[in-house]
Amino acid sequence: MEWSDVRIFLAIARGGTLGAAARKLALAQPTMGRRLNTLETAVGHKLFQRTADGFVLTDEGSSMLAHAERMEEEALAIQRQLAGNAHQLEGGLKLTSSDWFGTHVLSPVLAEFAIQQPRITVELVTDARFLSLSRREADLAFRIRPFNEPDVVSRKLLHMQYGVYARSGMKPPVPGNGDGASLITLETGFTGMPDDSWLQKMLPKAKIVFRSNSRDVQAKICEQGIGISVLPIPLGDKLVGVERLDLGEEPPGRDTWVGYHRDLRRLARLRALLDLVIEKLAN
Repeated sequence: MEWSDVRIFLAIARGGTLGAAARKLALAQPTMGRRLNTLETAVGHKLFQRTADGFVLTDEGSSMLAHAERMEEEALAIQRQLAGNAHQLEGGLKLTSSDWFGTHVLSPVLAEFAIQQPRITVELVTDARFLSLSRREADLAFRIRPFNEPDVVSRKLLHMQYGVYARSGMKPPVPGNGDGASLITLETGFTGMPDDSWLQKMLPKAKIVFRSNSRDVQAKICEQGIGISVLPIPLGDKLVGVERLDLGEEPPGRDTWVGYHRDLRRLARLRALLDLVIEKLAN
């Protein structure tokens, strides 16, 4: 039984199809199928039931899954340990953050870092999902809530202030009422976010006319004069023809946290980037 084949088994178990697993591992789908057959021959059992909807673990596959995940964790620990001992200011770093934060907050810092450290390649993945630091889906992560993983070193980076924005010249709503006003908010999957809840509390009679899970999309719709939106100030203040409204109190802000796996704490290139990020953004 080869570890590389076990890795393919895990990818199929998580992706549910050969295609999804192949994309995750950047391998050809026929290769994935052959390697899975090799693994099943080696262990002497069928690990998946092939169905019209994809691959479903058999009882034997389910029994193997926990062991395979422990093998994966040990293999990843070796990689992290060796990477964490690298002292050269060269190589790659993978970062993850939300889309608007990466565009409007991180990008200027990363551009400066690229000039300072031309031998380090930075990859920024903007994603609403929280990528795993233990699995090295990312080396450095920026999140809007504290990290709860036991092996992650983290700190609060900054407190982000938010403002209320509308197209210049729009008749401002009456604070505490909002009758006749139109709102731009986050999509329903983000119901309960502090800024959205605050806006609807301040303008209870206003009508929600547009929702999006993207802050940048919200900002563009606000820029077109469609309605009122609560936006992070670094994003909202850049909009053309848009002004900040005073509803009598400031909307709630959000804290941003930065974290990395403890095995990478001595990785020189990560420390160099983290030092610059803290210098430029920490408050």
